[in-house]
Amino acid sequence: MVKIPRCMSTQHPDNVQVPFFSDNSELQGEDEVQEAYYVFSHLGCDEQMWDYEGKEVDNFVIKKLLTTYGSYFRQNLIGKDVFITPRIPNPAVERSEAKILLETLGSIPRSYDAAEIFQSGHPAPIFEVILPMTVSAEDLNRIYVYYEHFVAGRNNTRLPGTDLTIGEWLGQFRPQRIHVIPLFEAVEHMLAAAEVMEEYLRDKPMEYHRVFLARSDPAMNSGLVSTVLANKIALQRLEQLERKLSKPLYPILGVGSAPFRGHLKPSNVDQVVQEYPSVQTFTIQSAFKYDYPALQVSQAIRHLHELPRRSAQAVDEGRCFEIMEKYTRAYRQAVMELAGVINNVAAYVPRRRKRKLHIGLFGYSRNVNGVSLPRAISFTAALYTIGLPPELLGLDSLSKEDLAFLRDTYVNFEADLQAALRFADLENPFLTTELRQAIDHLGITPEVNHEHLEISRRVVEAVRNNRFHRLDELILQAANLRQFLG
Repeated sequence: MVKIPRCMSTQHPDNVQVPFFSDNSELQGEDEVQEAYYVFSHLGCDEQMWDYEGKEVDNFVIKKLLTTYGSYFRQNLIGKDVFITPRIPNPAVERSEAKILLETLGSIPRSYDAAEIFQSGHPAPIFEVILPMTVSAEDLNRIYVYYEHFVAGRNNTRLPGTDLTIGEWLGQFRPQRIHVIPLFEAVEHMLAAAEVMEEYLRDKPMEYHRVFLARSDPAMNSGLVSTVLANKIALQRLEQLERKLSKPLYPILGVGSAPFRGHLKPSNVDQVVQEYPSVQTFTIQSAFKYDYPALQVSQAIRHLHELPRRSAQAVDEGRCFEIMEKYTRAYRQAVMELAGVINNVAAYVPRRRKRKLHIGLFGYSRNVNGVSLPRAISFTAALYTIGLPPELLGLDSLSKEDLAFLRDTYVNFEADLQAALRFADLENPFLTTELRQAIDHLGITPEVNHEHLEISRRVVEAVRNNRFHRLDELILQAANLRQFLG
């Protein structure tokens, strides 16, 4: 049985501090190759997501890691002890990047050859890919079949007019097949994850499979509460499917440092594992890695490895759906009313990775009433910067009974809100009377960060007077106090 990673380092640009190995505030190219080695060798992660979606990326990462850090990777084999897992573009959605999919899949056998040259008998260094914005079994099957038939399948294809097969000419194309890990990014698609996986796995020979649930984009789409409940329902259903198929399913959860995006930070590992006990793999995003002392980070990752995976939490799906429906409606209405200020502030959020123009999930599915919004990290950063953390939006839709249910089902509900309220300005002019009353009724008394409060008020005043000079500096000052950008 192959090792299933516990800690997946990702390239999500939610960090404030620039990593020591980079000379540029925007990580790119060689920086990310070095980052992969660093998270394996120094931090203790056992997987690195290699993101081809919406950014320039190094196709020769395996060869560069093996040739540059050979002594480490002779003792820690890629594909056995540590893992590089590409996140590929979804051609059903990202048409402008569809051909990158072919390049990425085509590079897998080349990486295999590089590993075999490095060390005879080396396992396949890449044998899984992540498909973002998955909505159906067909999405997964197309990629699985394409690789099997048109990449590895070229082994036995005979060149016209010759006696040679392509495999004889160029060498064998390995591995023979790959795992396509679905990434479900919207609430409705997460709720259908078990159904999609059952259909997809019906005729596949895999002994196990991994399933990736988003935590950040759906929160932007549907709000904090609806996303947490949807995650829990999806995990419950996946565990039921696992029993039905008698085949292990290993959930991955995409969590960031902000409570809105998952609240996984070095000091909060136990709480997040308690919230999602059946998750096998948690993402370790950039703020976790670079906005805390390296020793604290490595100790937290070691602790996460030590915590056992347990059964999924049992949740009342009917009651969850009742709350999700009205909460999401209220959350989206609040976002619509704040869209102007969010966009104004988000435009000044500093970039932390070299990315191409990429509209992502929100741009495709949430152009609400003609209003577009930024990606999740900039969205979260903008709202925190003005003193209105997105965790608060929609709370005015919840009754006392709803809150009682959430305190029981969403284990860290109050703790997450308390963490967010540390950076809230309850005298914020964008805060409605109804929402202010709802926050008061929670009975949570946060330890307000007054330095952050002062910055938020300066930003709000600047935005209301259309004065954007030095706004990027204020955004970074506030983010530094939070220890995450967004």
